[in-house]
Amino acid sequence: MIVGLESWTLARPELFLAAATALLLVYGVVRGEIATPFVSAATSVALLVTAALLFLPYREGTAFSSLFIVDRLTATMKSMVLVGSAFAILMSRAYFEQAKAWRFEYPLVVALATLGMMLMISANDLMALYVGLELQSLALYVIAAFQRDSVRSTEAGVKYFVLGSVASGMLLFGSSLIYGFCGGTAFVQISGALADGRATEIGVIIGLVFVVAGLAFKVSAVPFHMWTPDVYEGAPTPVTALFAVAPKIAAMSLLVSVLMGPFKPLFAQWQQIIVVASVLSMALGAFAALRQQNIKRLMAYSSIGNVGYILLGVASGTEKGIQSVVFYLAIYLVMTLGVFATILMMKRRNIMVEQVSDLAGLARSQPMMALGMLIFMFSLAGIPPLAGFWGKLYIFMAAVEAKLFVPAVLGVLASVVASYYYLRIVKVMYFDEPAEAIDRPAFGVNRVVALAAAFLIAIFSLVPQPLSLIAEAAAKGLFP
Repeated sequence: MIVGLESWTLARPELFLAAATALLLVYGVVRGEIATPFVSAATSVALLVTAALLFLPYREGTAFSSLFIVDRLTATMKSMVLVGSAFAILMSRAYFEQAKAWRFEYPLVVALATLGMMLMISANDLMALYVGLELQSLALYVIAAFQRDSVRSTEAGVKYFVLGSVASGMLLFGSSLIYGFCGGTAFVQISGALADGRATEIGVIIGLVFVVAGLAFKVSAVPFHMWTPDVYEGAPTPVTALFAVAPKIAAMSLLVSVLMGPFKPLFAQWQQIIVVASVLSMALGAFAALRQQNIKRLMAYSSIGNVGYILLGVASGTEKGIQSVVFYLAIYLVMTLGVFATILMMKRRNIMVEQVSDLAGLARSQPMMALGMLIFMFSLAGIPPLAGFWGKLYIFMAAVEAKLFVPAVLGVLASVVASYYYLRIVKVMYFDEPAEAIDRPAFGVNRVVALAAAFLIAIFSLVPQPLSLIAEAAAKGLFP
């Protein structure tokens, strides 16, 4: 395979991130622990510069013999992943410094995971997909267990590793079946074999079921969600923030590309699978969170429920459906970063607060912090006119247009049930008898992130059209 200049040009964001990570790794090894603050800041800057390189200048095409593809959808999704990872690194410093676990390797492993996510999103071949997925997964296994002196963190890493390995095996097995029945791993070969009838449909469907199962694990869709509550609760809070945004966006983008690309001819078959996973995820996310007392565990079930809404947009199989998916993911990124930035600021006697009951009377001791949490909770609940409402509205409208009436109604009902546990947090903050006061947070990165997230939610609530247009442009690439 001869690689031309065009291929390297299309992959320059990934090449830049890989080179920056390698250079910072060498710097960290040479300088030792004193390099940690610089490496952390430089890695975050490198991620944001990589996001800029996606659009300056913007180019589309395939590279490396069609293993790698760049279009408006991949560029949009990669930019969200990069922003999420960059802010997750910035939000982690104070936490790990207090835990005496701040090492220069952490931001670099996050950067490697992000590189894997970018390769996943741009994958145009089952083998390229697997390589990107494993680069991401191996790095995330390390990140989950990064706080080595914490039993909970180690347990979270081991659980994620064991279950993630099973999911990877399922994806590989499905890929091998698809290769056997279609005669190739390239997405173009697969779609061609399905379109002209060369592939045995039932064999490809079985392979696709295994591939979807492997990807469903990565997005925490029911019934492959088992790892999510334990890993979210056990992992360090900044790691949970990362897990809640970047890998989920990357895996959802990959799922959209796979289903709406090579397997579009099998739409009627895979739509049934996605609808069932969507309804189950919405239901479990709504009901399982009702009795949760740990904030991070509650957010885990919240993320499962949100995945259900997003899958409903995927199941519509229309341009408006994919547009609603991109729009919702962007809103979800902002809301989730805001929630975790606020959680990271909550300390009592310099110890992290993790229980919902610990927020009692927060509105009296820290009114601005409580107001920020209120905005994020109302938006996650989908209360109009906040941004989360527009995201859910677009999803349900796309589902209704695709004649998915029953799943759309079930989604609305699940959203109503889920509102209870979001509003319960607001009730505890504003109406319960005050617990011991939360420490006054220093002005730092987490406060800036929380303020920025609240501001963006306000902007998207009042003027959702610009974000909707970006999502529309991203979705058009799948519907030429």
